[in-house]
Amino acid sequence: MAQSVQQSVLMVNLGSQATCRILSVLAAKGIHGRVVRDMDSAAAELEGRQWDLVLAGSDSANGGAQELVRGIRDRAPDVPVVLVGTDGTARAAVRAMQAGCQDYLVAPPSPEALEEILAALMPHHEVPLVAGCAEPVRWQMAGRSPRLLETIQLARKVAPTSAPVLITGESGSGKELLCHLVHHESNRRHGPYVRVNCAALSESLLESELFGHERGAFTGAHIQRKGRFERAHGGTLLLDEISETGPQLQSELLRVLEQQELERVGGTEPVRVDVRVICTSNRDLGSQVEMGRFRRDLYYRISGLRLTVPPLRERKEDLPALVWHFVNQYAGEVRRQVTELDQEMLEAFARHSWPGNVRELRNVIRTALILGEGTALRLHPTQRLGAELWLREPAAGCLSLQELERRAIFEALRRTKSHQAKAARLLGITDRTLREKLRRYRQDGKLQPVGEGRWTAERV
Repeated sequence: MAQSVQQSVLMVNLGSQATCRILSVLAAKGIHGRVVRDMDSAAAELEGRQWDLVLAGSDSANGGAQELVRGIRDRAPDVPVVLVGTDGTARAAVRAMQAGCQDYLVAPPSPEALEEILAALMPHHEVPLVAGCAEPVRWQMAGRSPRLLETIQLARKVAPTSAPVLITGESGSGKELLCHLVHHESNRRHGPYVRVNCAALSESLLESELFGHERGAFTGAHIQRKGRFERAHGGTLLLDEISETGPQLQSELLRVLEQQELERVGGTEPVRVDVRVICTSNRDLGSQVEMGRFRRDLYYRISGLRLTVPPLRERKEDLPALVWHFVNQYAGEVRRQVTELDQEMLEAFARHSWPGNVRELRNVIRTALILGEGTALRLHPTQRLGAELWLREPAAGCLSLQELERRAIFEALRRTKSHQAKAARLLGITDRTLREKLRRYRQDGKLQPVGEGRWTAERV
């Protein structure tokens, strides 16, 4: 069931001899290569898909190298660029670095030089992927644990239909990647994929964002604007964290979902839409319904099929695959070739409860790559896992994962003097995830107020 997403290199303005030599090396490594002649063609390619590396040609006779590199950088600032030129002097290499290139090769480059560049900027360790796609946006799901495979299988069964899908799971567990999977394997995969974060906007702004508005509908509405529903016509609309919407908006959402028809804010004419809706939530919406915080009829409308993404602590057999996945993704930033994983680090990962899930692991690996050295990836002395202090205590063996997580959060709050934003960064989770966990602890009587906006942990 494992699959891979092919790496890709874009070649711009290269001579025929250099192009043939580079393509042969790429083919031997199973890397996709695309050749374009000029910046206009390169711009279209950079906007159309994600590339792992750009090799740009530079003729020393025309001085357009810097302009070419600048055009690439403006469109894809995170993609590494290597300049390939006919000038073999050190001065040419310095100019390339000053223009923003990661390296400089003399044309036509030798196979050995090309392989060294590819190993440094495009690391490729074999990783079991259960799902992934390179176009139009690269996304990958790594692992092979039974819980994850079961969720993927259910997602693939519902994807070809137009049934609404509700995806639940903790923050950072990979809910949005599952949304990409449902859209990519649906009959709407060639249509638009539009996302809106319901937790990031006030209810009035969210209404305008979803349904659009007419000119003059409110102060500042100088032109008519289509909303996310209209922009997703014929495709998929992701309502991220739908549990954060208020009662009035929930009522309007129900009407639009039932009738596939809306009215823009300030408008009177109905607008027909054909949209498949996927919703996500990091809360148990069933419990929210019982507490009167979410409309029951809307809940049944959006949960045609419910998928639950398991938290990382329940699929720790996926840790090595995820670590290598993030090494592939970020090692090129620091041009570090990692060939092995430190065993002590993996053991610490296996003991950790990962309150921030895969997002926390990603941050830990990226930091270790930046701060560390050598071919073995290990935690830097300045890095601490959120629960590391508690996990080393002899008594930790009799504690549940939930209790370890709770103690890690309390320790982070103590270190940061109850500064929630700093504590969230220390733990590698989002502010919203920390606020939600603190809210639950307060309800359970596990936190005691010590001042405005500050809380202390009840001693266990």
